[in-house]
Amino acid sequence: MRILLIEDDKNLSSIIAEQLQKEGCVTDCCYDGETALACALNPDFSYDIILLDRMLPIIDGMTVLKAMRRKKIWTPVILITGLGELDDKIEGLDCGADDYLVKPFHIKELFARIRALGRRPSDVVTDRQVSAAGLTLDTGLRRLSFGSRFVFLTQKESSVLHVLMKEQENVHTREELLWKVWGSAAEVESGNVDNYIHFLRKRLRELNCPAKIKTVYGAGYRLEEDS
Repeated sequence: MRILLIEDDKNLSSIIAEQLQKEGCVTDCCYDGETALACALNPDFSYDIILLDRMLPIIDGMTVLKAMRRKKIWTPVILITGLGELDDKIEGLDCGADDYLVKPFHIKELFARIRALGRRPSDVVTDRQVSAAGLTLDTGLRRLSFGSRFVFLTQKESSVLHVLMKEQENVHTREELLWKVWGSAAEVESGNVDNYIHFLRKRLRELNCPAKIKTVYGAGYRLEEDS
């Protein structure tokens, strides 16, 4: 899991980041709202969860959160703040936060809340979800699930798989995937598509699911479900 930690207290940030890394999380740290906004709005960073301090220098955390949601970036956000009044919590949740943790807190409680966000029910159908070959992909969370098992994808992994799942009956050429995922103006080699297909095949094996990405020689790729 890749986590963006936005906390202006560098000592606290260091402690949290160290504990997250011990749990196997890749953690990037920001110490002000301006840097945080640039990271949070960049889809190429592909964060699974954002831990966001409400009181930040330059740009406050609530402004960062509102900007994310306006841009339809649905990465789960846990607000971490010393403001613990009921009205403060309601305001944070109404602005798009997924959870609200008041300082001081125990690191075990933070881990429990991160795990809880990862266990969100996958059977709630939204316009961000697509299902095919027994898989469900939530493009907002970049969460791919099969039964009770799930993995988090990077932004590009999610985008490539979304094309394959949305039009499962079609064979998709490298050129088509490049255009749909990277755009017509992107300077990207076609070999990048092969790399992401390789990554996605590993993800499917992690889920131990019957869905496979088949290579149709001379044509492209198609998502199929093995009998």
